[in-house]
Amino acid sequence: MTDPNTDSALRLLYTDLIGGWNRHNAHAFAAGFAEDGEVVGFDGSQMFGRAQIQATVAQIFADHVTAPYTVIVRVVKALGPQAALLRAVAGMAPVGAADIDPALNAIHSLVAVQQGAHWRIALFQNTPAQFHGRPELVEQLTAELREKRGPAVRPAATS
Repeated sequence: MTDPNTDSALRLLYTDLIGGWNRHNAHAFAAGFAEDGEVVGFDGSQMFGRAQIQATVAQIFADHVTAPYTVIVRVVKALGPQAALLRAVAGMAPVGAADIDPALNAIHSLVAVQQGAHWRIALFQNTPAQFHGRPELVEQLTAELREKRGPAVRPAATS
C-alpha cells in the first residue's frame, strides 16, 4: 500500500503535468520532470530531459491546436522507498468538438522518483487506448471519461 503522502504527492505531480498541457503552458508541463526525465508521446515520439521536453511541448503548442485532457487516476503505488507509479486513463474532446473522441483515449503511466524532499517525474508515457478487437472496452472507457468530463460544452452557433 502506498502511504498517503506519496499518493498525494504523485497525484499533485500528475495534476500539475496535465494542468500545464490543458493551459498550453510548456513550462508548467515540464516543471515536474527530473532533469533527466523522459516522455514517450502518443505517437511514440520520445523526449529526453526537462529542457527538451519543455522545448518540444512548446513547439507542439505553437504548431497545433491541442485539446485538453479529461483524466481519471486508476492506481498510485510505491515501487520502492523512492520510486512510485501512477496510472491513469485520459480522453480528449478536440477543440470545437462537443464530445470526447474515442480515437484519442489513452493510458497514462507516470514513474516518479523522490529526489530529496521532492518527487520528480522520471518517465511519462502516453499510450493510445485502442483495445484492438475489443470495441466494448473503447466504449466503456469513453463512457467513463464522458461522465468524468460532465455535460458537453457545445460550440456556440454561428449566424
